Amino acid sequence: MSPRIVRTVAELRAALAPLRAGGVGFVPTMGALHEGHLSLLRAARSGNGTVVLSIFVNPTQFGEAADLDAYPRTEGADVALAAEVGVDVIFAPSVAEMYPAGFATTVSVGGAITGTLEGAERGRSHFDGVATVVAKLLLAVQPDRAYFGAKDAQQVVVVRRMVADLGIPVEIVTRPTSRDADGLARSSRNTRLSPGDRTVAAAIPRALRAAQDAFARGIRDPRSLTDAVRAELAGLDPDYVEIVDADSLAPIAEVERPALLALAVRVGPVRLIDNVVLVPGQDDRIPLGPDGSTHT
Repeated sequence: MSPRIVRTVAELRAALAPLRAGGVGFVPTMGALHEGHLSLLRAARSGNGTVVLSIFVNPTQFGEAADLDAYPRTEGADVALAAEVGVDVIFAPSVAEMYPAGFATTVSVGGAITGTLEGAERGRSHFDGVATVVAKLLLAVQPDRAYFGAKDAQQVVVVRRMVADLGIPVEIVTRPTSRDADGLARSSRNTRLSPGDRTVAAAIPRALRAAQDAFARGIRDPRSLTDAVRAELAGLDPDYVEIVDADSLAPIAEVERPALLALAVRVGPVRLIDNVVLVPGQDDRIPLGPDGSTHT
């Protein structure tokens, strides 16, 4: 059965009013759905009576107008995929619905969690845009659970902090990064990679895997681990390769507890981000190879 498509908050709340008894699972997206999104939707489907998907390309989190303009819009295909995984309601608002005339409120999360990594590269306004739109979506949908992918690790930390600070009654569920057979993290932006760029981009998961391999050998020095990443990215000039505390995103001198190894790099016209979490005593390396094996 095709999901019901609504365009306004009023329509959304009316549609959900009779459906809340079994719990509402929510997956916020900017559309251009891929297997990563579908894995989140399947998780929502398995744990809730009703599943809501939002499709909204949020202009306030784009620092470059060209990136906003180039972001793929594929609503027809998205609706078909949503139907296949059992989405009940799709909320696809206009910019005017989300940011009506006179809109003057910003949700801003402070501290290291927005001042480092993507925040340092893209500016504070990026996460202000993320926090504001996610807050608005959560208030519109009022879900029991909202599902996010681990690829956007910093975004998840920001959302968790915002939800805790504002007392929004929702459980934030994080699912593992969805990857292709070569290890590249799935992203809507991957569709803009040429075949040659795609081959180059495969160095990203190999680089993260190199750091995981070094970590498995007992290396705990962040500089040595990031050097292993940069060595595999030879020929590429990453915006950053950093290791921070997985919870606070603060810098660390040694990996003694879970740490986030994150990077951002441009391949052709596309800026790609990826990360792994390094946990002492745990070996969870990125699968590489055409069969999805863990062998390099």
